Amino acid sequence: MLFGRTPVLPTPEEALRGRPEPAFTVPERHTVLGNPLLGPYPEGLEVADFGLGCFWGAERKFWQTPGVWTTLVGYQGGHTLNPTYEEVCSGLTGHTEAVRVVFDPSVVSYADLLKVFWESHNPTQGFRQGNDVGTQYRSAIHTHGPDQAAVAEASREAYQQVLTAAGHRAITTELLPAEDRPFYPAEAYHQQYLDKNPDGYCGIGGTGATLESPSETNWGRACPTGIAPVED
Repeated sequence: MLFGRTPVLPTPEEALRGRPEPAFTVPERHTVLGNPLLGPYPEGLEVADFGLGCFWGAERKFWQTPGVWTTLVGYQGGHTLNPTYEEVCSGLTGHTEAVRVVFDPSVVSYADLLKVFWESHNPTQGFRQGNDVGTQYRSAIHTHGPDQAAVAEASREAYQQVLTAAGHRAITTELLPAEDRPFYPAEAYHQQYLDKNPDGYCGIGGTGATLESPSETNWGRACPTGIAPVED
């Protein structure tokens, strides 16, 4: 679907069918944080899903954030069941590379994570991020519940004002409910890739535009309480 042409998302009918069960297993524990990658997670933790380009560098941004309990990379927002990396890269699944962030809201808020998200990539580039081109590199927020959706939308509006003032284009970030967009963990070698390969490729880079601290702005107070229960 690429071959020099503008990437195009496949329709459900065009997408690869996939398989009823994963084609691979996921490691038990995070190589940096030491906690389990898959749920069920301890009571009181919450989950957030973000797509911001190549998931190797994106995951590192979040595991370095205080209050994050575990992270794992995967594929989200497409049509193919239990896709593989090769299938996602073909452009025929509709997925974007994503990071699942499990966090302690008593230490770091969902709004704080959104600030990391916006400032860590360029959300105006559509089906690319820097030199990485393809539908799998598009910017996306998959929200868990109406509270997350409200604060994510408020943050997008706030960051658009910042970007516009700095001369950037319109944000292309998808904002969709996670319940309609299953998260499929990626292969073992992708998990915490830059911990295992410190000199590995990282295509993550922001615009240089910063978002005000959530605690000091109205958008950060759009969701004053807990966000959503963690899913298995």
